[in-house]
Amino acid sequence: MKNNELKVAVVTGASSGIGAETVRALVKAGFQVYGGARRYDRLERLSRETRMTPLELDVRSTESVNVFVSRLPDAVHVLVNNAGGALGLDPVLEMDEMGWLDMYQSNVLGTARMARALFPRLCKSGLGHLVNIGSVAAFETYTGGAGYTAAKHAVRAITETLRLEWLGHPVRITEIDPGLVNTEFSLVRFNGDREKAKRVYEGMTPLSAEDVAEAVSWVVTRPAHVNVDSLLLRPLDQARVDRIFRRPSVP
Repeated sequence: MKNNELKVAVVTGASSGIGAETVRALVKAGFQVYGGARRYDRLERLSRETRMTPLELDVRSTESVNVFVSRLPDAVHVLVNNAGGALGLDPVLEMDEMGWLDMYQSNVLGTARMARALFPRLCKSGLGHLVNIGSVAAFETYTGGAGYTAAKHAVRAITETLRLEWLGHPVRITEIDPGLVNTEFSLVRFNGDREKAKRVYEGMTPLSAEDVAEAVSWVVTRPAHVNVDSLLLRPLDQARVDRIFRRPSVP
């Protein structure tokens, strides 16, 4: 890489929340950022605020991933696998199989597809870094969360396996696992029910998307020989995924 060339970063799920804030943080840190998401109109708006290059991407589709990657530079320094999310909060006996399959496609196979497709470009940079956005759900379970926690446990398994399989290659591998973050996460999980989504964060102070984006920026700007294997972030009001301190509402 020439001295006047920017390092290249790729962010999936870049149209909102953690993904959009990660784009902003990496642009601020001096990266040339390519953002991918299904909601291209949102990517275009974000690109007008930043120097990000917007590209359509659906990580659930191998064809979409391949087209997306073909439009990237030959060398990529950072891949942030952020695309994913939760659908529903049903017990196992009432599971929505299509919802579970969708979560597996986006969280698990999407992560694996992007890692596979970007590996040659990460290696070519000589300073590659794969960052998988996981969740406290990668460590813990909760009632109604089996579909999502199973997916995030699988993402953690992929992260740890890649660290073994890519040992000796110039690619660092990190997993960042946030607790409650106030984004569109719950709105999507509850199919657009704003009141239900709002109740998730009532009486407590959750993390913000900016908090997680700052963690991503910090991790990828460590010296090249330093690998942060994992970083677990929780709000002060959250001790476990299902143990939250909530302040009483003031009448």
